[in-house]
Amino acid sequence: MSPAAEALPASSYSITNRPPEGREVFPLHLGDTWRLPPAGCRLEDLAAARHPDLYRYALPGGLAELVDVLVERARAETGVAVERPNVLVTAGATGGFAAVLGALVRPGDEVLLLSPRWPLVAGLVKAFGGVPVEVPFHRAAGPEGIPTTAEEAVSAVTARTGERTAALYFNSPNNPTGDVLPRSWIEALVEWARREGLWILADEAYRDFTYGPSAAASTVAAAEAVDAFGLAPERTFAFRSFSKSFGMAGNRCGWVMGPLPAMTAALKVATQLVYSAPTGAQLSALAALTRAEGLEAPGEAWLKEAREQYRDTGARAAARLGVAAPLGATFLFLDVAAELGGEPLLAFLRRAADRGLLLSPGTSFGPYPASIRLCFSAAPPEVVLRGTELLCELLGR
Repeated sequence: MSPAAEALPASSYSITNRPPEGREVFPLHLGDTWRLPPAGCRLEDLAAARHPDLYRYALPGGLAELVDVLVERARAETGVAVERPNVLVTAGATGGFAAVLGALVRPGDEVLLLSPRWPLVAGLVKAFGGVPVEVPFHRAAGPEGIPTTAEEAVSAVTARTGERTAALYFNSPNNPTGDVLPRSWIEALVEWARREGLWILADEAYRDFTYGPSAAASTVAAAEAVDAFGLAPERTFAFRSFSKSFGMAGNRCGWVMGPLPAMTAALKVATQLVYSAPTGAQLSALAALTRAEGLEAPGEAWLKEAREQYRDTGARAAARLGVAAPLGATFLFLDVAAELGGEPLLAFLRRAADRGLLLSPGTSFGPYPASIRLCFSAAPPEVVLRGTELLCELLGR
C-alpha cells in the first residue's frame, strides 16, 4: 500500500459503533440536510424523454448549459470576466478539490489550513503528496493566539509559512465552527498570499448560509460571505457545492472556478479521476438554477426557506447549549474538556451513540481532542432539538 494511502483516516466524521435497535437516533454527525431538493429538481423529476442524454456521459468539464449558467452567475457575483474554461463542474466540491490539488501540489509542498477546518481537505493534500499545515485560527480553536484583527490574521499564517508553502486554504462560512470571516480579514489574507506567490483555495461550500452578526459572537463576525475569487482571480480557486445549496449531497455535484492554465490542468486530473460529474446530478442542479419567465429559480425559493429554518434551529440549539449562535454554515463546535473530566473523547462519543446521539469528534477538524461538532441541518428541527437536550444531559449543561 502507498504511504499516502496509509496516512489517510478510515473515517473522518464519526465513530463506528451504531445505536442499539429500538432507540430514536439523532444523526447529527454528518454535514447533510433532512430537506429534499427543490420540487422539480429531484432525480425522480428527470425523464429520458425530455433529456435524451440522461444516461450518457456528460462532457468532462460539465454540461454546456450548466456551465453557461455558472459563468453568468460567477460574473455577476465576482465582477470578473469569467469564461467557460475558468469553470469546472465536478463530482461534488470534494471532486473539485481533488482536481485542483492534483494539478497544483508537488510532493512535499505545504498547504496552510486555517483550522478548525473541513476534514477531507487534509486527506486530499496528503493523497497528492502534499503536507497539510494546521493554522489555529477560528474562535473554537481556543483563546490563545487566535486572531482578532486582520493584521493578526496575517501574522497567524505568516508564522506557519515555510520554504515549501504552496497554498493557503480557508473556509468561510466555516465548517465546523459556524464563523464567517470579515471581509477585511479575507482581503488581507488574499493580498498576503498574492505577495507571497501562493495559491488561494477558498472553500465556499456554505456561502449561501449566512445569518448576520450576533451581539453574543466574538469579533470573528460578518454579515455575508465574501467572493474571494474577485479579489485575486489570477491565483484563487473558489469551490461551490450543490450538495449544500440545494440539498443534493447524494447527487455528488459541485463546481470550481479558477485561473488558467491551472484550470486546464485541473480538468485533466478530474477527467482521469471520474471523467465527468453524474449527468443526472448536473441536470438537477441546472433545474434548480433555471428561472421561468417572471419567476425566481426553484433553488432561490428553496434557499430562502432553508436558510430561515437553519438559522432558527441553530440559534435555539446554541442557546440551549450556552454557546454563541453560529454566523453561518450548519454547525456548532463545542469544547467539552471541562465536562469530560478526563474521560477520553472517544469514550464519550460511544456513550452518546449508545443513547442514539451521533456526533463528530473534534479530531476530524484538526488538533481538537476535546471538542465535538453537531450538525443542526441533518435532521428535522424537532429531532435536532431533542438530540440537543440529550447532549445537554450527557454534558450536565
